[in-house]
Amino acid sequence: MSELFSMLSDGSEIILGLLSIYVLYKFTKSIRLVPNKEEFIVERFGKYHSTLGPGFHILIPFIDNVVFKQDLRERATLVEPQECFTRDNVKVLVDGVIYLSIVDSVKSSYGITDFEYAAVQLAQTTTRSVIGQIDLDKTFEERERISAKVVDVLSHAAANWGLRVHRYEVKNIAPPFSVQNSMEKQMTAERDRRAMIARAEGHRQAKINDSEGRKQELINLSLGEKQRRINEAEGHAKEILAVALATANSIQKVGAAISEPNGQEAVQMQISQQYLKQMSNLATDGTEVILPASLTDFDGLLESFDLTKSS
Repeated sequence: MSELFSMLSDGSEIILGLLSIYVLYKFTKSIRLVPNKEEFIVERFGKYHSTLGPGFHILIPFIDNVVFKQDLRERATLVEPQECFTRDNVKVLVDGVIYLSIVDSVKSSYGITDFEYAAVQLAQTTTRSVIGQIDLDKTFEERERISAKVVDVLSHAAANWGLRVHRYEVKNIAPPFSVQNSMEKQMTAERDRRAMIARAEGHRQAKINDSEGRKQELINLSLGEKQRRINEAEGHAKEILAVALATANSIQKVGAAISEPNGQEAVQMQISQQYLKQMSNLATDGTEVILPASLTDFDGLLESFDLTKSS
């Protein structure tokens, strides 16, 4: 009996020890340090009690229990590639990324079991719906439309899940290999067409520029010739005017000199010299000269040059 009592006493000591450890563990778990950008959901007797924000908290052991820990930071959730059919019945593979964050820890904890999985599924179904309304050629241009539609649908549903959907980005839209080859050929043909148009346009513009250059050259030459003739005419006119002015000036000076004393004699002397000089030039071969009858009357001839007599 003594051995039995000793065994019972030893067993009770072990149980008390285990109970002590368990109680110590519970008291330790009642002290909570919540990190920044996180929230803890506390239940009391299996019912929601409170939400613990960042900081130091003490709970009631055996009564309060932390059942959910929610991270409030923005997270990126991958949407796996899925098969979608465009409006013209071409199968494409589409994948993307959802950026969301928790704004209400209570709703995200109790409103849905797995909000990330639900968001991915809703994004995939919405993407299939939008892709089905677009032709293949337009799918690559309508990425923003697809993203906006997915965000709009997710935002309405996420309001009940305590989430905020920031954006959805389409990563890849991959058509079948045969369609890719056809699209590449089409793009190559389009590039060749644009290159031919560009070359033709350049050749046409070069011809236009060349003709414009020749036209401007002819205009410049014509204007230059016109200006040259104007300058020559003006120069000739100025020359005639200068000769006329010089002649008039010389005549005035000759008239003034004649009116001076012995001016008449000087003029007659000058005329006599020129007369004799010209007479000497008559004795040339092949020259036929008709002389007046008064040629030998040199004195009478000089008297006829008397500038002081009035006619």
